[in-house]
Amino acid sequence: MREYPEVGELVVCTVKKIMRTHGAFVYLDEYEGLEGFIHISEVASGWVKYIRDYVREGQKVVCKVINVDRRKGRIDLSLKRVTESQKREKLQQWKNEIRARKLFEIVCERAGLDREKAFKEIVPELIDTYGSLYGAFEEAAMDDRALEEDGFTGPWVEEFVKIAQENIVPPYVKIHGYVILTDPSPDGVEHIKEALTSIEVDDEVQVQYVGAPRYRIMVKADNYKEAEEKLTSAAKRVIEIITSYGGEGEYQRRLKS
Repeated sequence: MREYPEVGELVVCTVKKIMRTHGAFVYLDEYEGLEGFIHISEVASGWVKYIRDYVREGQKVVCKVINVDRRKGRIDLSLKRVTESQKREKLQQWKNEIRARKLFEIVCERAGLDREKAFKEIVPELIDTYGSLYGAFEEAAMDDRALEEDGFTGPWVEEFVKIAQENIVPPYVKIHGYVILTDPSPDGVEHIKEALTSIEVDDEVQVQYVGAPRYRIMVKADNYKEAEEKLTSAAKRVIEIITSYGGEGEYQRRLKS
């Protein structure tokens, strides 16, 4: 977490105190210990007679950072420069991050991690990779291999994926498996090509060359059950075609070393 927000950043705040003729002091919820000030001229467009017509103590608001003076510890904010759509989106992101932190606490508990250490060492890496902690959970819910392929290792990764799949409803899921194909006949290469292209019909099922004789089948679907069925069906079809030519095929959900 950065010490101070950047100018132009949207921040979630809690109204601390209203100064009737000057503006409002707020806590920056995402920056522990920081406060900001909304000048009366930045509360709303037009003339503001009563600030409490727009905000009240204890209210959650979304503000835009318009000035940061680190030397004085002053942060100037604006309410009127935030659109309704920006407000809704930012509040949802903030709620998602709160939820993600609670889910990660469960990961720590199940994986036997020291929570404080994990939040200091693992969470920043997840945020750097996926943009946010919630984004990491969402990616894991869509693709059960995402963290592993992005270099994350350790027993906690498996628990992270399980919790993501149990709690996050992604727009779609992505999974993949492998087929090991061999055909020693003179036309073996063409037979393998025919087998693989027979299943690559749209962006929901695609094939990627890993290194002969291994090929990755990637599937996208609305849910894991449907994805697994598509993946199994595709692998079965590839193997049926290659064996019909006298070759051999094997399906591996996870590639064996």
